[in-house]
Amino acid sequence: MTSLTGRVAIVTGSARNIGRATALMLAREGASIMVHARSDQAGVDETRRMLEAAGAKADGHLADLSTESGAQGLVHAAVKKFGKVDILINNAAIRRNKPFVELSLQDWHDVLANSLDCAFLCARYAAPHMIAGKWGRIVNLGGITMFRGTAGRVHVAAAKSGMIGMTRAMATELGPHGITVNIVAPGSIDTVRSGAAGARPPDSSSLGIPMGREGKPEEIAHVVTMLCRPEGAYTTGQTIEVNGGAHFN
Repeated sequence: MTSLTGRVAIVTGSARNIGRATALMLAREGASIMVHARSDQAGVDETRRMLEAAGAKADGHLADLSTESGAQGLVHAAVKKFGKVDILINNAAIRRNKPFVELSLQDWHDVLANSLDCAFLCARYAAPHMIAGKWGRIVNLGGITMFRGTAGRVHVAAAKSGMIGMTRAMATELGPHGITVNIVAPGSIDTVRSGAAGARPPDSSSLGIPMGREGKPEEIAHVVTMLCRPEGAYTTGQTIEVNGGAHFN
């Protein structure tokens, strides 16, 4: 038996990148996985096949988590398939670059809804199941933008910074039920990027990272998984940075 045998995890935004790496690592610890994406069915199916090939129990679900029905539906799908929810990884988000003076109110709302609102709604519907089981792990994915002023990401910084207060309050309230709530804040990670997220700088040394490179999705997944293990029971309300030394909290 591994440390998470018998546990059930929802990993939002797990069709690729950090979400997929986290799903695979949690599965290696024994957890059953509900894979999620907003619309990438092919990515969800590929992640699920990878999990099943590794011997894990897995299923997939598409949902817009910025809506109550979407978040509630995802949690319901996990409970219907696996009988419970023990672990929630709030990874789903959009990270659009846009100059501050060009930001519309809709741009602002879209990013907050698809990051902070998603995390709130998923936790809101997953927490009662964790309370019933007297055990739970919630890990929210933040980012270095929470701490460093990043041009073009005022809306992203606001959404991710909001997670800090939400996480601390949830940790205080849910702690008596055996539930931990933490944030993992990645720095620059070597991921597949597309659309308005912006292109990766061509030379990682220009990013001012002491390690001289971008991080790997698996290096974020390792810290997330560490927090989900039974040994992580006394770590809650914390923001853990994983950025190669690019920022010190």
